[in-house]
Amino acid sequence: MRRGSLLAGALALTVGFAACGDDDNTPAASSTTSTTVGTDEPAATTTTAAEQPAPDISGSDLRASLEFHLQEHVYLAGLATNEALAGRAEGFEAAAAALERNSNDITLAIGIVYGEDAGAAFGPLWKKHIGFFVDYTTGIAADDQPKADQAVADLTAYADEFGAFLESATEGGLTKDAVATLVSEHATTLIAAIDAQKAGDATEAYALLKQAAGHMTMIAEPLAATLAAQVGIEGDPSGDGAGLRAVLTRNLQEHVYLAGAATNEALLGNQAGFDAAAAALDTSSDDLTAAVGSVYGDDAGAAFGPLWKKHIGFFVDYTTGIAADDQPKADQAVADLTAYADEFGAFLESATEGGLTKDAVATLVSEHATTLIAAIDAQKAGDTATAFGNLKDAAGHMTAIADALAAAIAEQQGLS
Repeated sequence: MRRGSLLAGALALTVGFAACGDDDNTPAASSTTSTTVGTDEPAATTTTAAEQPAPDISGSDLRASLEFHLQEHVYLAGLATNEALAGRAEGFEAAAAALERNSNDITLAIGIVYGEDAGAAFGPLWKKHIGFFVDYTTGIAADDQPKADQAVADLTAYADEFGAFLESATEGGLTKDAVATLVSEHATTLIAAIDAQKAGDATEAYALLKQAAGHMTMIAEPLAATLAAQVGIEGDPSGDGAGLRAVLTRNLQEHVYLAGAATNEALLGNQAGFDAAAAALDTSSDDLTAAVGSVYGDDAGAAFGPLWKKHIGFFVDYTTGIAADDQPKADQAVADLTAYADEFGAFLESATEGGLTKDAVATLVSEHATTLIAAIDAQKAGDTATAFGNLKDAAGHMTAIADALAAAIAEQQGLS
């Protein structure tokens, strides 16, 4: 009972702090995409979409940004509730801070399309539903079913409120009922993952979290298409090229969050949690392999899969090395990742027929290793605030790989 009381207090304190919109949590720039800065100050919307000049982004840019940020929202929310239900208040606070940054990112993405006033109006409304997930989590943590039920009711009402907001903002391009259905499904899928976390079923929890994250593309794709058409953004966000970029963006971001979750569980000594996160990561690798195979054929996908998974083993080696204070093992893992960057670069240079050079890919993969290792090091040091911040940055870096790979494939395959 005392654990539930302390946890509820920590959650309430953190959410109250986040709701204040501390600008120190809003980066001036970020490596995620061009739409990765946010604002927390509410203001009345004074400019209609028709009066806004078309933003200097493509339909593909918009869709990739929304896909990235909405999926990230689920992973950070799910990692936050996992920390909370495990009784790790500091971990929850760190994940919640990263989630606050993500909310600011989404707010700016909307502001880029509709203007700063509209973005400022959107931000508090978006953050409102996060508080209901916190209420649900504190409810089930304390075995307070009425509180959990009220949170579900609040999320149901919120779906209608958010639907009405987007119907108005898109001038009917998205209907209230359609949006409400999608938001209700978002709530249902994430709650299922939270329930599995509470039950201590790590395998189910990570699998359901992955499903909940995957559902967000059902919101991102129609939202991008509607916004692009409404404000005259050039380029079809539903085209084959944009679709490929979106798939690569989602899969590569997911790779980092699941890898970071796995290393965190390992360094906490939670073998069941590590195994579950690793299993979800393996499924994510299969998804990425399928995406490559859909472009280049099954044989190429079959060749890509083992090569991609190879570098995950080196991250595991690094984690087990620092967990045991075995610096030589950790150093060898870094050396293996460095050599892998060249190997993977050579593979993609060949696959894209020179559209991507070996050196360019090797640089991107080396940066992937460096950014994720920084998160792992912070996990080992017990610095949860830095760990979650670094993990978010590492996930953001993957857009550089997704963008480069998608552009090279689109050029090679003639995708629009």
